[in-house]
Amino acid sequence: MGRKSESTAGSLQTMSIPPGLEVMEDGKPFFFEGGKVGCLLIHGFTGTTSSLKPMGEHLASKGLTVLGPRLPGHGTNVKDMGRYGWRDWVDTVETALDEISSMCDTVFASGLSMGGTLTLYLGENHGDRLAGIAPISAPALTIASGANKVLLKLVPVLKHVLKTFPGPGNDLKDPDCTEVAYDKLNTAALSEFLVLLDDVRENLGRITIPIRIFHAHEDHVVPPENAPYILDRVSSTDKDLIWLDNCYHVATLDLQKGKVFSDTYDFISKIAGPEV
Repeated sequence: MGRKSESTAGSLQTMSIPPGLEVMEDGKPFFFEGGKVGCLLIHGFTGTTSSLKPMGEHLASKGLTVLGPRLPGHGTNVKDMGRYGWRDWVDTVETALDEISSMCDTVFASGLSMGGTLTLYLGENHGDRLAGIAPISAPALTIASGANKVLLKLVPVLKHVLKTFPGPGNDLKDPDCTEVAYDKLNTAALSEFLVLLDDVRENLGRITIPIRIFHAHEDHVVPPENAPYILDRVSSTDKDLIWLDNCYHVATLDLQKGKVFSDTYDFISKIAGPEV
């Protein structure tokens, strides 16, 4: 496994926690120092870095440098989440990209759920700095279906009268696994997520770098139709959709996490070549 360098980690802005802010242990950012090939891992909406840490440990065991930043408003409390918007999340992942790029010659990005949407954002806006991306269970078309899809249209109004409602966490097929996430979501933050989604959807064609898209057929949070939508609209010539048949939304913790980890590493090693 890659080693966690305290001296290097201490110098990274995305590894720091603002003074006085209480962040749960499972919500703290993580960093593993490895070689000159790096991977940025981005967690999802209402979730924590713990959903990506096992993947980070796997990639670090292969010699990669791995950075998993904490998105503002996450790993703390639902009220705190409402203090931040999509530009704060983008600023964080762009800062993390700067940091890992300063240590590595070749950089990849991957993320779960909204982390996958942010991964797509990086591919659209910083493709010249990335060797490839691997969004997992990522929305780009929609984050809901059926009646919930109609409800989403009301969020810009609802956020003024309803501060929270039940969250989508723990969509896992594995009965022995639990995702550390808020049990409620903040409507103001959700409204911001929808703005991010609109921006990413409009610019998918700007992605030209290699991409691997992971999605479960039985995702109960982000409709599976998002995956082929992304595949069809990116301009990458090296692109593939990897369907997962034995898990739900939180694929990085669920029964097929091993496939996600190994296929992502294979993708990285194929592109990075002898550097890995």
